[in-house]
Amino acid sequence: MATPNNHPLEKYHLRSDTVISGLPKADIIFLESKMVKNHFKKGKTVFSEGSYPSGIFYLINGRIKKYKSGHNGKEQIICVCTTGEIFGYPAVLSDEPFPDSAVALEDSIIAFIPKDDFLKLLAESKVLASKLLKNLSHRFGVLENIIVAFAHKTVRERLALSLLILIEKFKDKDHKKTDIILSRDDLANFVGTAVETLVRLLREFKDEGLIETEGKKIRVINIKKMLQIANVY
Repeated sequence: MATPNNHPLEKYHLRSDTVISGLPKADIIFLESKMVKNHFKKGKTVFSEGSYPSGIFYLINGRIKKYKSGHNGKEQIICVCTTGEIFGYPAVLSDEPFPDSAVALEDSIIAFIPKDDFLKLLAESKVLASKLLKNLSHRFGVLENIIVAFAHKTVRERLALSLLILIEKFKDKDHKKTDIILSRDDLANFVGTAVETLVRLLREFKDEGLIETEGKKIRVINIKKMLQIANVY
């Protein structure tokens, strides 16, 4: 499902996939020469909340979840990153510990770019500086929108909104339909609810003809109705 800039869901989509891809060729060549590619198996930690960054990360292929841990150890998933996105850079720019953790949702290939090399290019490239500033501003606005929405919406509304947000992260360009593949624990942690409540609401959505499920897979089949339930207009 495409989400143009004036689409009601656009304000909930975190994006960083154009930061590197939109750089001048010389900048891309420099970054690629500094990248160290690593394979992360599903479930492997990329970095942990509270640790200090030694560089940033570029997701070559795969998906990762970023989350914060509560005092009781429960996760709150902030976002899902997918192919082409960079992550971990706010901590590098602020020279502070990572505010969250990142874990591979599936087998992924992730490139590590050392902090010194990234900051060197940032100091020399006006294009990169401009893109990062724009992306940080966008990120701040999206997180504000999500916080406000999740604070005021019911769990049913939050689940509908979460599924609509996740479609963008799981879409396959080769297929017209998108399967959201998340464990029920992860989806509950994204929505901010108990697994039992999530399962009950998914059953209701299925009975209402809004979604189809197959194992972990969830496919939204009535976007218009889901938008109404999410109450994002």
